Amino acid sequence: MKLRWIAICLVVLYLCAGCTQNTKQKAQQVKQVKPKTQQAEQIKPNAKPEQVKIPQKKSNTPNLADGPEKKVRKPHPLSLADLRQKYRSTFLLNGPSSKREVALTFDDAPDDQFTPLVLDVLKREGVQATFFVVGNRVEAHPEVVRRIVKEGHLIGNHSYNHANLPKLSDAKFREQVNKTDKLISQYTGYTPNIIRPPYGNISEGQIQWLASRGKKIVNWNVDSLDWKGLTKEQVLTNVLAHVKPGSIVLHHSAGGKGEDLTCTVEALPEIIKQLRDDGVKLVNVAELLDLNIPTK
Repeated sequence: MKLRWIAICLVVLYLCAGCTQNTKQKAQQVKQVKPKTQQAEQIKPNAKPEQVKIPQKKSNTPNLADGPEKKVRKPHPLSLADLRQKYRSTFLLNGPSSKREVALTFDDAPDDQFTPLVLDVLKREGVQATFFVVGNRVEAHPEVVRRIVKEGHLIGNHSYNHANLPKLSDAKFREQVNKTDKLISQYTGYTPNIIRPPYGNISEGQIQWLASRGKKIVNWNVDSLDWKGLTKEQVLTNVLAHVKPGSIVLHHSAGGKGEDLTCTVEALPEIIKQLRDDGVKLVNVAELLDLNIPTK
């Protein structure tokens, strides 16, 4: 009986010792894991969240007719109307309507056929106008340029060879302007601060460069459309039906090969008379726009 109790006691002691050992091992494991958990908690706030990618699958959703947004919504250059609005102090179409004045302007001069005839009319009527000249034509007809200057007309830059400026590199564009400026200054004594781009076309970068050099881009708000070879009556209508105080009127005193500008020569005296009868003063662009012409 006594031996039985001794055996039972030994078994109980053995079991208790085993439980104590397991408890110590678990406690040690907890201590080893805890620092790692704390470290993970410290790093977690600075960790970058993983991007969740939604797996692509076949869909019955109809496709977009003109393709995804990234293929269609690309930057587009500003239109001429946008550029005029954005650069209104540099890109000019007309003068102030508060002035009862109108500026007659003539593009593509000089030539030895129509420019002298236009000058004859202006001299006879006592009108000063603005001629936007092409550089290589200045070289070809220096005597006509001298007459323009002698008779008191204003001269502006119209490029060297009537290139479509937005199609040119920056270097070629600046060459067109600078070369023609130098030619004009030889006859006028000043470097013109007004320029009219051929076809009225110009890019935003070109406007910014011209503005940085103190130049004004002068287009028009009344177009005679004389380059179309119209009749005298059609030119009269195109001008007189649209002109108003502050208008800048576009004519041509020379043209491309084969273009006939007889309509302008014939219509000009009547345009001048009608405007004067209406109390309008005919001035050059600098006077209309209050521009100072720089001296050489």
